[in-house]
Amino acid sequence: MPETETAQVLAPKAEAPKGEQKIKAPKKRRRWPKVLLVLAILAALAGWFIVRPMMSASQQISNAMYTPVQVERRDITVSISGTATVEANDSYQVTTAVRGEILDAPFEEGDQVAEGDLLYTIDSRDVRNNIERSQVSVEQSRLSYEDMQSPPDDEIVTANATGMITALHVEEGDTVTAGTHLAEILDRNAVELEVPFQSQVAAQFQPGDVARINVNGNLDPITGTVTDIGFLESVTAGGVLVRTVTIEAVNPGGIGENSAGTAEINGQTSVDGGTFRYKTSKTLTAKAMGDVTGLTLKEGDWVTEGQELFRLTNDVQASDAQIENARLSLKSAELALQAAQDSLEDYTITAPISGTVVEKNYKAGDDLTNAAGPLAVIFDLSSLKLEMMVDELYIGRVSVGQSVEITADALEGQTFAGRVSRININGTTLNGVTSYPVTIVIDEAGGLLPGMNVNAEILVEHAEQVLAVPVAAVQRGSVVLFPEEGAISAGGDIDASKLAEREVALGRNDDDYIEITSGLEEGDTVVVRQTYSTLMDMMMSMNGGMVMTE
Repeated sequence: MPETETAQVLAPKAEAPKGEQKIKAPKKRRRWPKVLLVLAILAALAGWFIVRPMMSASQQISNAMYTPVQVERRDITVSISGTATVEANDSYQVTTAVRGEILDAPFEEGDQVAEGDLLYTIDSRDVRNNIERSQVSVEQSRLSYEDMQSPPDDEIVTANATGMITALHVEEGDTVTAGTHLAEILDRNAVELEVPFQSQVAAQFQPGDVARINVNGNLDPITGTVTDIGFLESVTAGGVLVRTVTIEAVNPGGIGENSAGTAEINGQTSVDGGTFRYKTSKTLTAKAMGDVTGLTLKEGDWVTEGQELFRLTNDVQASDAQIENARLSLKSAELALQAAQDSLEDYTITAPISGTVVEKNYKAGDDLTNAAGPLAVIFDLSSLKLEMMVDELYIGRVSVGQSVEITADALEGQTFAGRVSRININGTTLNGVTSYPVTIVIDEAGGLLPGMNVNAEILVEHAEQVLAVPVAAVQRGSVVLFPEEGAISAGGDIDASKLAEREVALGRNDDDYIEITSGLEEGDTVVVRQTYSTLMDMMMSMNGGMVMTE
């Protein structure tokens, strides 16, 4: 039976017979002492493995904090680094302030355009009509001004065209001024018709070509002659590119200014019809001030060009004030005409720069009445540029023409050459630090595109084979540590008590090395003092930076 241990509290203890050995019930073994002993042994072993390296590190710390290096000759490149975004060398947003229908836009996105190439032609009929009115106003004002400057004299008024007087605006005895409309002369015997032909077809026509005209409502066609082929192209509502052809014909009778017709030239039919007009329709205008005398004409009379019609008699000399007013009126009319002519140029839009069309937002047939945004965008991709911000501490070392090395994460492994083209002294201050924009041009852009993010390194200075030591070897501005005799043992251990300080003169430096201009010679040994932020860093340094793991 298994051994048990039971407490006997109430029963009296039994006496063992004399001469017999008293046998006690065995007690259960206690295991805690053995467990504690094992734990103590394990803790001791763990402590030994932890403390022993620390004791070793403590013994070696004075040696591990110093590293000997030799003074040697190296190439040192001084540079300033930064990041930026690539931009086109030049860009332009094509805009316009005029309104109207776009008649032509002979380009597409991706096209290469040269400065001055046609981009858009906008319907300019309204401004052309304004120019014609302004020209008439200028002529009338000029005649009035010249008339007032001249001594009083009679003017003989002659017919300026052959035709019928359809309207007579003056009567005998009327007083008129220069520019006053006197009569309307019309010849209904000859008519003109303007009709559109496809642009390529019209380009083959010549003045003098015979045209066959079909008059609406008239079964019998009439024959005409081409007198003009329009230079400007336009687009019909159906999207056809056309040019206007003018045809002259004899009026067989019955063709009025409201009549319409189509035409056929060299076997080609016009795209659409047009409206007739009388070839001769002139307004007779007074060239001087005077009273109408000798008038014997009436409406409906037929006159020939150059025929004397009546006289304008003037016996009154204009005052200085009248002459000055006439001069001012002429000047105002001339300015209005010039403004109208200048505005006409706005209806033909050309490329302001040479480059690549990256956006085309409007096409032929579009109406610009409510246009918003640019019509097109052009990038000059012959070279690219970027703008890099340089800290005020370094901007004085940057100069135009310096070389720049450029890399992009999007084009891994590729390096591009640039150059500093401009230094802007209009800096930007943020948190007490001022930075200045430096423009860098990339002549050979390769796969770089506008909008890419790049790293740029301005090569400020380059020195070849100069004496140099690690930057970490220099302390307190210009002091280095060098070992005296016996400071370095045969095993490479360094006795810190045998290190001395030496003042040196410094030159250029990069991130790792600094130039020594005096105080040391090539081959000299200096000591770099290592600093550690943690005990683990120190131990890793002493073990070559390796961490042992199972």
